[in-house]
Amino acid sequence: MFRFANGNMLYLLVLIPATVIFFILVTKSKRRALERFGNLVLLERLMITRSSRRQNLKIGLIILSLFFFILALARPQIGTKLEEVKRKGVDIFVAIDVSLSMKAEDIKPNRLEKAKHAVASFIDKLKGDRIGLIVFAGDAYVQCPLTLDYSAAKMFLDVIDTDLVPKPGTAIGKAITLAMKSFVEKERKHKVLLLITDGEDTIEDPLKMAEMAEKEGVVIYTVGIGSPKGVPIPLYDGKGKRVGFKKDRHGEIVLTKLDEITLEKIALQTGGKYYHATPGEMELGKIYDDISKMEKKELASRIFSQYEDRFQYFLAIGIVLLILELAIPERKKVKTEWQGRFV
Repeated sequence: MFRFANGNMLYLLVLIPATVIFFILVTKSKRRALERFGNLVLLERLMITRSSRRQNLKIGLIILSLFFFILALARPQIGTKLEEVKRKGVDIFVAIDVSLSMKAEDIKPNRLEKAKHAVASFIDKLKGDRIGLIVFAGDAYVQCPLTLDYSAAKMFLDVIDTDLVPKPGTAIGKAITLAMKSFVEKERKHKVLLLITDGEDTIEDPLKMAEMAEKEGVVIYTVGIGSPKGVPIPLYDGKGKRVGFKKDRHGEIVLTKLDEITLEKIALQTGGKYYHATPGEMELGKIYDDISKMEKKELASRIFSQYEDRFQYFLAIGIVLLILELAIPERKKVKTEWQGRFV
């Protein structure tokens, strides 16, 4: 395969026709100057060492060298390189609540953005652990499967929003079930689920799912984000302007409340811990410290392709062409016959 790493540099190729036009104008200007000086045919006979062919060759070499220098700047990458990655760590799924209530602004800028920022910082701390992302509201989906590519995981994290799961609700139990299915089923350890939510399960009993997770060897850490007292859920129009708050059938403003008791029970059931989200995001740092003390396993190797730079060849060709241009003289050698000498 072939590609350019800095493809924007190819716009500099417009310099090629510009350079050609420049040399054409310079050549015409020199010719007009000679015509003003005297008879052009006579002058060319007098300047027998002058070689138009060599001058055109030198100009061509300059233009070609410029072409290859621009290609080198664009960093052409040819072929692929297979590299094997082996690391030791644990498998971690982060399940993020994306229900509408995560738009509540009791934590600035809102609960969801604060959670995403905290998870991004958590990913930056990882060293060898595989990370995966699950999003859930009324249903649960794998946003990013387990991977050692932390940059890719953060890319998937960036696009998480409340519209990813159209079904309303907060299905914590479904998120736990999906995580259990997404881990390597044969293993009974090295599995961690980090659950971040602001509400209580409105679909099923998450404690039963926690019991099943314990049998599967999944350690669940829960992070409650929001207020146990309850806050309203803001609504926005298509332009991002707040138009009010979510209301129930009776026109009463709906309050989203954090169910800390259930989250504590889920964590304790599986040998994990519960934390209430703080502005300083210290809870995820503590969770990482716990995970780093766990027994590690050699994770499945991940083979990936990496492009190899080939700009060196284009740069070398450009330099060689430039050296040739400098080595070629503008004037040619003319052999003259000996006509004797005057006495």
